[in-house]
Amino acid sequence: MTVSATGSALYNTFARAPLAFERGEGTWLISVDGERYLDFAGGIAVNSLGHSHPHLVQALTDQAGKLWHTSNLYEVPQQEKLAERLAAATFADRVFFTNSGAEALECAIKTARRYHYAKGDGAKFRILTFEGAFHGRTLATIAAGGQAKYIEGFGPKVDGFDQVPFNDIAAVKAAITPETAAILIEPLQGEGGIRLAPASFLNELRAICDEQDLLLIFDEVQTGIGRTGKLFAYERSGVTPDIMAIAKGIGGGFPVGACLASEDAASGMVPGVHGTTFGGNQLAMAVGNAVLDVVLEDGFLDDVVRKANAMKQGLAEIADTYPDVVEDIRGDGLMLGLKCKMPNTVVNAKLRDEHLLAVPAGDNVVRLLPPLTLTDEEIRDGVERIRRAAQGLSQRGLSQANGSAA
Repeated sequence: MTVSATGSALYNTFARAPLAFERGEGTWLISVDGERYLDFAGGIAVNSLGHSHPHLVQALTDQAGKLWHTSNLYEVPQQEKLAERLAAATFADRVFFTNSGAEALECAIKTARRYHYAKGDGAKFRILTFEGAFHGRTLATIAAGGQAKYIEGFGPKVDGFDQVPFNDIAAVKAAITPETAAILIEPLQGEGGIRLAPASFLNELRAICDEQDLLLIFDEVQTGIGRTGKLFAYERSGVTPDIMAIAKGIGGGFPVGACLASEDAASGMVPGVHGTTFGGNQLAMAVGNAVLDVVLEDGFLDDVVRKANAMKQGLAEIADTYPDVVEDIRGDGLMLGLKCKMPNTVVNAKLRDEHLLAVPAGDNVVRLLPPLTLTDEEIRDGVERIRRAAQGLSQRGLSQANGSAA
């Protein structure tokens, strides 16, 4: 065995923070040396109900004692249950379960292409996507995202994706060709810098798709399962997609993804054209159903909206006080972003010094993605930690500190 320069046998693909955690409690993570961190990263919007939620723990342990995996060679009753619940709560008629968001997007892409193929128009296979998008790390999804930093070095870019500027309807119309099959968009870009697609823009996309027999695909991997205060972000715009990819929050920390589609959009997906070995296994379905038990409770999503408003108000005051650190607050619900004046990596490191975890994003933004279950006290605590970090980085904060010392 050859020991790597880093002393680790792991691929050297992550610039990891020098932190390791032993356990989690709700909104808190406890490091191996006993330090407590307020988790506003949420595993990158994954831990929708926080750490070690008792209902999820019970569902997983109960199922673990019965059956873990049988494959999709057989019926999986828990899949049927979760699919029916998702269909009842959304536009969808059909659901395909995966292990991740990238796989859900792959299924969405294939569903759109097969829709046209099944109608006798296999020449329609190209998908329109948007600059700043992030749809996953597979060869197809990095091509869909179009960001050079993810594509470089992996050979020819997978064909079939055309990027246009975000929120530019004229560019969309100009880019459509006889080969265009669908339009794929995140209603709220996460990795791209917490950039919200206006409802008017999404409505225009829907109209174009209807006029030209294109399918509208929403990537709600990060925005779904209550993150914006609705079960799915598309509800806030009033625009219904034909296909939607979800993941992250639906598993509450367990790997679960899904592709949802209308009956018409899924009409080309017949036996043998797509599959998965692990997707929709009994453990994943037990957790997915448990997450919906909580998120669909009366008043839960209303409380997310209330918490989000309180948090956004506190963050806005920080931006007003320290504009040389934070120039704007972005986002919707509990998917918020600090648009930074200085490098976001510097701000993120300072937040970590305050024992608050966040996530860098594009456009010099720091993402805040706390559990939907965080308390009012944890909101106040988190905002105060962010305020202290901003004060420590701000020239105004330094002046205040020097004045106090004098």
